[in-house]
Amino acid sequence: MRTNLRFFVLTTLAFAILSFPLAAQDDDQMTEDSTGLPGDHFSLEGAMDLFKKAESLEDFEKLLNTEDNNVNNLDLNEDGKIDYIRVVDQMDGDVHAIVLQVPVSEKESQDIAVIELEKTGSENAVLQIVGDEDLYGEQVISEPFDEETVEQNGNHGPAAMSPTVAVVVNVWGWPCVRFVYRPAYVAYVSPWRWGLYPAYWRPWRPHPWARFHLRAAPYRVHYHVVTTHRVVRAHRIYAPRRTHSTVVHTRTVTKVNARGGTKTTSRTTVRGKNGRVKAEKTTTTRTGRNGNTKSTTRVKRGRRG
Repeated sequence: MRTNLRFFVLTTLAFAILSFPLAAQDDDQMTEDSTGLPGDHFSLEGAMDLFKKAESLEDFEKLLNTEDNNVNNLDLNEDGKIDYIRVVDQMDGDVHAIVLQVPVSEKESQDIAVIELEKTGSENAVLQIVGDEDLYGEQVISEPFDEETVEQNGNHGPAAMSPTVAVVVNVWGWPCVRFVYRPAYVAYVSPWRWGLYPAYWRPWRPHPWARFHLRAAPYRVHYHVVTTHRVVRAHRIYAPRRTHSTVVHTRTVTKVNARGGTKTTSRTTVRGKNGRVKAEKTTTTRTGRNGNTKSTTRVKRGRRG
């Protein structure tokens, strides 16, 4: 009996000692994954998934502000309570820039992200969600994707593996997309603002980042981050109307600088034979504290004629 007890104690201690480095490693990985910026507390992929499920933009707004959906964990004004996200559709013909926005104070609001949506055919539409640079340190673009198998030429035998590629998703079948393209649709603008919120909403306390990150993980399966603006017209409509808070912007810039990162921007003008501007290229290069660099190039086309 005593021998069995001793064996049990030694086994338990050995298991605890061996597990400790693994647990510490997991904690370190969580710390590395967290940027420390506000964007850590909002799931772009989750927002797209809720948009896919919603029947209308009003329904979408309600889903965003439901705790159990694990999409919104923002506290931009740092009052210890979750912020309410309002939805505003900036519509121009068949183009929609659906803005997700937080009233930070009585005088300031901050755009969280924008869902950019365009029709590409009678029953075809594409969208992307763009996370605001004041939350993420730079614009972060995410989109839904699917995979299809590419047939290989030649006889590779039954054991040959066919590669898969990510393809752009036609979102025309999403209920909320069909809703905003109804003939009688009027651009939705949330009636709620700072100090005036719906009766159903009760703010909750923000969850720790690690817990929120884990709960939002399932959303990342069917969406991925890209570097190209695919929904160009909607982005042009939204860009000059973007709303940001000085307080949130200053806080984010301070955190980015504290991490030791640097940012440089270069602009190149491309002219045609007649001297007219054909395009303007803006390249932004960010260097992290670890020396890694990431460059983003945006092209603005000149006017024709």
